[in-house]
Amino acid sequence: MDPLSRLLILLNPQTYNCGGMDLGAASAIQFPRHDGLKCYALISGEGWLSVDEVPDPVHLRAGECFLLPKGRPFCLAGKESNARAGHSGLEGVQCGTIATYSGGGQCLIVGAHYAFSTIQAVMLLDLLPPIVHLQNASDNIGLCWTLQRMTEELRHPQLGGVVVAHSLARMMLVQALRVHINDSEKKNLGGLSAMSDGQMITAITSMQNEPALDWTVEKLANRVGMSRAAFALKFKQTVHQSPIEYLTRWRMLLAEDRMTRSNDSIAEIAQSLGYESASAFAKVFRKVTGSSPRQHRQRSASSTVAA
Repeated sequence: MDPLSRLLILLNPQTYNCGGMDLGAASAIQFPRHDGLKCYALISGEGWLSVDEVPDPVHLRAGECFLLPKGRPFCLAGKESNARAGHSGLEGVQCGTIATYSGGGQCLIVGAHYAFSTIQAVMLLDLLPPIVHLQNASDNIGLCWTLQRMTEELRHPQLGGVVVAHSLARMMLVQALRVHINDSEKKNLGGLSAMSDGQMITAITSMQNEPALDWTVEKLANRVGMSRAAFALKFKQTVHQSPIEYLTRWRMLLAEDRMTRSNDSIAEIAQSLGYESASAFAKVFRKVTGSSPRQHRQRSASSTVAA
């Protein structure tokens, strides 16, 4: 299985809000800080996006997509001046519908908000820059089809339409990440660019396939045919963390999944991930996640009962 598929399966992004906006020229919709990730596409027209802590608004045109993985407040507007001013307005997108603002007609935007049940979502979100602007999204046939179908489901609601739209939104996210990874210009890609590099994808796949092995930087460098120093530097530059930091996060993501989905003991999980003892594993787990394995398992059990 490829690294992106394996990561997304474990993180299991849930689409809990999927809809659209038809903005008029005078529109300026302010969105508050959010958890998780948001992904939108301009179906027609043009508009402007401003994001907190990003100096300049982004000009959006029909056929383009953008992802917002850092949770910062942002504004979508029909005019650049309104985006810069950050005018306030109705917040959010109405689920399963296309809402019209200021008469509409300036640009049509569809998209979704994705939530993650695990703290290890940082393995994906930390690999992305504050704004992922996909200017070449219209070249991706699969993404274009998904956006067309989602727009139709939102424009013409039918029985089961919300379920269909949410399924399409999950496809939209994967396809948008594909476009981002394969961006030929490689501008401000963030750490996810590692998945388009042959040597880095070999190292990442090795750690994902065999997380219990006693991996060292030298062993990973040998696996990909590089010197230790060159590999460590390249991994840090592309993934934005050291190989051992990545391995530790990956192990903790697997541990969270095992504790949620199985009755395996903490000792069994620790051994399967390469730790000599349950106590050694628990120390790392608490450092990475902020809670003990026992606390995580109890919290997961409570959430399952409540659901």
